[in-house]
Amino acid sequence: MYLPKHFEQQDAAAMAQLLQLHPLATVAWQSAGGLTAEHLPLMWDRGAGDGVHGTLRGHVARANPVWREAAGAHVLAVFQGPQAYITPSWYTSKAETAKVVPTWNYAVVHLNGRLRITEDAAWLRTLVERLTDTHEASRAQRWQVDDAPADYIEQMLRAIVGIEIEVTRLQGKWKVSQNRSASDRAGVAAGLTSLERDAARAMSMLVSASDGSGTS
Repeated sequence: MYLPKHFEQQDAAAMAQLLQLHPLATVAWQSAGGLTAEHLPLMWDRGAGDGVHGTLRGHVARANPVWREAAGAHVLAVFQGPQAYITPSWYTSKAETAKVVPTWNYAVVHLNGRLRITEDAAWLRTLVERLTDTHEASRAQRWQVDDAPADYIEQMLRAIVGIEIEVTRLQGKWKVSQNRSASDRAGVAAGLTSLERDAARAMSMLVSASDGSGTS
């Protein structure tokens, strides 16, 4: 990933928050048939496992060949956060010099490591419960694994395979107008807010939080 210093995100807590809000990862690896990618919701345990940067955990359908093809392979998991088109019309410098062009703002986290699999029923049960509790937490009436019949859950667990990625490399990129002046960043934040879209508002908050130093 091209990563100019002023766009580099080094705050692990900020990266963890992005993964919590946007847990669907694009996992890519080099298979026998060429470069392959799969899309999987993953949970990052920052202090767990043997990886330098913790462990990503999730599961796939047993029918999905990824767990056979990628087992033991070095993989890249990409998590995409807020993103938005940035029009030059939002820059105050447009009126001053007209030397402005459009760009695209985004926040992403890349995690590299080797993928391993597990078919242990207890491990899978614990993972499924954790994932469920995490994603049901904001609901007034939360669904729990125990809400379903026990024999049905056992059947579903037999139909999935667990995956773990021991993270050996971690990169975060927050391209949120840090290379613009304070007045240009203020114009971008205001312009994004005016769009009244959730994704635009999320990016506006990142731009507003940025001090131009390369973090936000």
